[in-house]
Amino acid sequence: WQVSLCGVIIWLECCLAKDQQPNFIIMNMDDLGWGDLGVMGHPAKETPNLDRMASEGILFTEFYTSAAICSPSRASLLTGRLPLRNGFYQSTYPGRNAYTPQNIVGGIADSEVLIPEVLGKVGYRSKLVGKWHLGHQEKFLPLKHGFQEWFGAPNCHFQYDVKWRPGPNIPVYNNEEMVGRYYEEFAININSGVSNYTQELLKHSLEFINRNDTSPYFLYWAPDSTHAPSYSSEKFVGRSLRSSYYGDAVMELDWAVGQILELVRSKESPRDTLVIFTSDNGAALVSKQKAGSNGPLLCGKQTTFEGGMRTPTIAWWARKGVQGVSHHLGSHMDFLPTMAELAGAALPSSLILDGHSLSSVLLSPTQQSSSPPVFYYRGNILYAVRWEHYKAHLWTWTTPVEELARGIDHCPGVDIENVTTTDMRNHGDRPVVFHLGRDPGERFPLGQGSKEYRTVLRKIDDIVEEHTKNMVPGQAQLEWCDPAVMNWAPRGCQKIGKCQKIPPSNPKKCFWPH
Repeated sequence: WQVSLCGVIIWLECCLAKDQQPNFIIMNMDDLGWGDLGVMGHPAKETPNLDRMASEGILFTEFYTSAAICSPSRASLLTGRLPLRNGFYQSTYPGRNAYTPQNIVGGIADSEVLIPEVLGKVGYRSKLVGKWHLGHQEKFLPLKHGFQEWFGAPNCHFQYDVKWRPGPNIPVYNNEEMVGRYYEEFAININSGVSNYTQELLKHSLEFINRNDTSPYFLYWAPDSTHAPSYSSEKFVGRSLRSSYYGDAVMELDWAVGQILELVRSKESPRDTLVIFTSDNGAALVSKQKAGSNGPLLCGKQTTFEGGMRTPTIAWWARKGVQGVSHHLGSHMDFLPTMAELAGAALPSSLILDGHSLSSVLLSPTQQSSSPPVFYYRGNILYAVRWEHYKAHLWTWTTPVEELARGIDHCPGVDIENVTTTDMRNHGDRPVVFHLGRDPGERFPLGQGSKEYRTVLRKIDDIVEEHTKNMVPGQAQLEWCDPAVMNWAPRGCQKIGKCQKIPPSNPKKCFWPH
């Protein structure tokens, strides 16, 4: 670790002294599973560009999101803080997930410090291309929280203005003003799985990278085509061996990644560029055969099992040629402190982070270094903790029985006694413990009478005690819903004739089923 730290210090002194701060690109996919890439073992082998990226860069095999659902995960990625700390949770229904549907009242707090704000102080230009999902009222939008530019949507591309989902379709923004809506100006055909929207997002990303501007940049590219209902452009529809719109979407995203990397390679610049590819959570197995794959990992999105929170992650330097496979336990929350360190940006002294800088790993991936614990939250409850190879489930829950009765299952086809529980089960002082090196699929718990179990439990108890002692929850942002805050009349709607009448305010506590 000391050798790696020395390398980081030497690199920072050399490059930052020459005003050569690296460019940063984060590619954050939507519901892409750990097992969806060819390099991670998917038999279709339909991700040649990502597989090449992994071979030329650093493949993280044990990288995590902070939550098994979109909005809390994305808030943590940009703030470096757990959802319980940054406010992206609800407490009305303890231990249940929440996110930002378009009737949510809350969003990212002004007190939170985001990556573009940190980098902007040291000369970076920044742009978000794609999905935001940190609140859609004007005060919560990206340009109010550090991004200088934005093309994309504040919410997921669910279809509204239909019998089963009333309300306005989600707007697409160009900076501060909407320029259309999903299913209207930005067409998505659910029946045929066709939309040109990923191509639109790629166009805006390439234009941003290709500008004749000598300042360093931060691009956050967040397409959502792999979120149900999945879509791709016509030239990709029907091509995947998976015979699903999801598979077609993965192929198009892989192609788009290749386009971005090729442009970065070809740019003549003294600056290096660090590109990080990841996903907001695991594959949404509720879609069964139409969903992505979490490989050997247990369950999927919405759960705190490995399939819900371990994500496919690759880091790639355009110039350095740093290669390797890293088994370091990292998380999305590490991105903010890492980029701040590599860019030479000071962080507020009062800022409490849950992430840790990955600089030493990014410059020397095979160097052995200690990994911090991983905390698995579902809503406001700590469900599990990972220490080294061991993971202790303090609570377990897959899907409530009422949802199973409706055909909703976040862990389909698997039934492991006392593990894949359909009740929210508190395991008290006898947590369920797995060795993820021997058992990455969480099928075979350690015997609770074994010496190994007792040794691990003592360490886990200490970690949990220290963590909870220092955890100060932020104000919960995902408590209240109100139809009046939906995207009826966003800024810019008058110019294109897309304003709709705002209904009377009727705030109620949101219901969160799982």
